[in-house]
Amino acid sequence: MKRIISPILIVVLVAAALAAGYWWGSQRTSRGTPVAAPAAPQAPAAPGEGQRKILYYRNPMGLPDISPVPKKDPMGMDYTPVYEGEAPENSGPAVKISTDKMQKLGVKTEIAALRELTRTVRAVGTVEVDERRLYTVAPKFEGWIERLHVNTTGERVRPGQPLMEVYSPDLVTAQQEYVISWRGVEAVKEGSPEIQASMRRLVASALTRLRNWDISEAELKRLQIEGTARQTLVLRSPVSGVVLEKPALKGMRFMPGEVLYKISDLTALWLLADVFEQDLALVQPGQSAKITVNAYPGKVFSGKVAFVYPTVTPETRTAKVRIELGNPGGALKPAMYASIELLSGRSKGKALAVPDSAVLDSGTRQIVLIARGEGLFEPRAVKLGMRADGYVEVIEGIQTGDRVVVSANFLIDSESNLKAALGTFGVAPSGSELRPGAPAGAVEHEGH
Repeated sequence: MKRIISPILIVVLVAAALAAGYWWGSQRTSRGTPVAAPAAPQAPAAPGEGQRKILYYRNPMGLPDISPVPKKDPMGMDYTPVYEGEAPENSGPAVKISTDKMQKLGVKTEIAALRELTRTVRAVGTVEVDERRLYTVAPKFEGWIERLHVNTTGERVRPGQPLMEVYSPDLVTAQQEYVISWRGVEAVKEGSPEIQASMRRLVASALTRLRNWDISEAELKRLQIEGTARQTLVLRSPVSGVVLEKPALKGMRFMPGEVLYKISDLTALWLLADVFEQDLALVQPGQSAKITVNAYPGKVFSGKVAFVYPTVTPETRTAKVRIELGNPGGALKPAMYASIELLSGRSKGKALAVPDSAVLDSGTRQIVLIARGEGLFEPRAVKLGMRADGYVEVIEGIQTGDRVVVSANFLIDSESNLKAALGTFGVAPSGSELRPGAPAGAVEHEGH
């Protein structure tokens, strides 16, 4: 009987010991004591992967941490192997999109290259009279207008053409003095040299007074030939041009310095353009300008920048730019409204440039997407320079020959940001998967 009880007792004691050990172990685990887990056997290589070389192991949660040997993250997840050929050339964040998805997004690329950057500055302005070709007829004596030879505004005049006949008591007196002194010179030809010199001085004095009053040489010659003073004298045009203003009226009295005619030569004009403040650095004297006016659709006039005015209009934040242009046919009229295009080039020659659409501008930094091939795109921060028509200079960030995304880059960037954010939580968005082997933030999107 004792022999039967002894084996049974031994079995009971062993079972009790095992139960106590299990209870003690569970209590230790619940209190945070780590329990060593058996090492997971390495998964066998898939068919066709036996020859592939593992470069490193990356964090399964997308964190910027890699390891040369297999390891686990703090949550117990195995690091993902990155095989040769899967690692991108650049260690920065990237996004990979399937070919089908690229076609749906309409992704287009262009090679960054050296270009002659030319920017067109557009402005508006008005045609004005050339101030250097503007003349006035303002007599220096008091008188009355007896007759008008040019009696309409807008009439063209030639140099020396009669404008009007005037009467002035001062002019009559000056003519009489000249005639008397001239006759006196003739009368004292046989006299002493002192008397002859005195009479010649009187003639010169009377002649100078008439010339100072802008009496023409034709009138002075007539006075010498006829030897008699006239009641009226003819005032002639000093220049060739168009009568812009004509306050003169027949029979009116005028005072010294009063403007009776305003004449301008319109074969050359000024164009005063209003250029915005941000474009002033691109405008320089000598720059060519293309000018169009509403009166002549399709016709282009050419001019050159002559002067940039030193002040800015506070209300419009624009500065005046003076452009000189020829007007031999008289097609352009003063006060016409005109549109101007100023071609501004880069003085240092060619520069590395990409299309404007390639730049993603967040306000604080500018980014372009570099196409790495096979649907892989890498964002690059760039420093920009001069902007031209459709292109922008890249000072640093990319090199000549880099292929940049010029279409749908905003959609790629948005998708990259979304998937990178979800990747940090270990969640793959619907229809996408984390791409093994990509650096932090790199994801792969499969077409739906």
